Amino acid sequence: MTVSIAVTGKSGSGKTTIVKALWQIIREKHPDKNILLFDNDLTAELGHSFKKDIRQTIYGIRSGKHEYKTGIPDNMTKQEYIEWALEDILVPLDDNTDIIVSWLVGSKDCRCPITKQLNDALVKLIARYDFVIFDCEFDLKYLHQLVDISINSTLVVARPNEASIHLAKRIEEFSAKYAAGEQLGVILNKVNKQEMEPLLELLNKYDLTTIGSIPKDDNLKNNRISKESEIVKKALEELYFRLNIPQKEEI
Repeated sequence: MTVSIAVTGKSGSGKTTIVKALWQIIREKHPDKNILLFDNDLTAELGHSFKKDIRQTIYGIRSGKHEYKTGIPDNMTKQEYIEWALEDILVPLDDNTDIIVSWLVGSKDCRCPITKQLNDALVKLIARYDFVIFDCEFDLKYLHQLVDISINSTLVVARPNEASIHLAKRIEEFSAKYAAGEQLGVILNKVNKQEMEPLLELLNKYDLTTIGSIPKDDNLKNNRISKESEIVKKALEELYFRLNIPQKEEI
């Protein structure tokens, strides 16, 4: 069974850094498990953080603009063709990790066959992995326009100010129906310790479930492309037991 984690929030909140740190933690805790990193953010920064310039996307398949690495096999059904095309755009990062980029997604209101065919093919692809981590565009709605998938843990990343926490409440409201009763909570990012008491009051004011906080890492200014932070990773390691995903001893 695939364990799924979605990281949502406003662009610039630190989602990609958190996704990358979560990937590192899961890879260390479960070295024999395979992981899919699913970049659903329009900025497509996740691939760049691994020094990968990924141009082939799920949107390219949908729009018919994908340039294939190999010739298209003969005698395929349309569904088989889409499944084969998704394999063609997977990018391996190591022996146990692949990344795929969606870019633009179509609306579920579209009755064209490709919408359902892509959904079915992605459900089948995701089911092959032990873990999938989604770097989301804003909320779960955008992701579910592309694929109907159960999310075990949804993390809404917010900056330490009222405007960002207010937006986190909106993201929670937009995402709640797609979270389907699973974990949906806020992670405050780039926090100074002295800010915590008023921030907790704000979270209570907006009736938000708080998973935890991550300290500000000034060194990230020097790691804008790699998105790597030992401070973020350490903080997430301390919060890992709060996530609705298997702990090491459960695997």
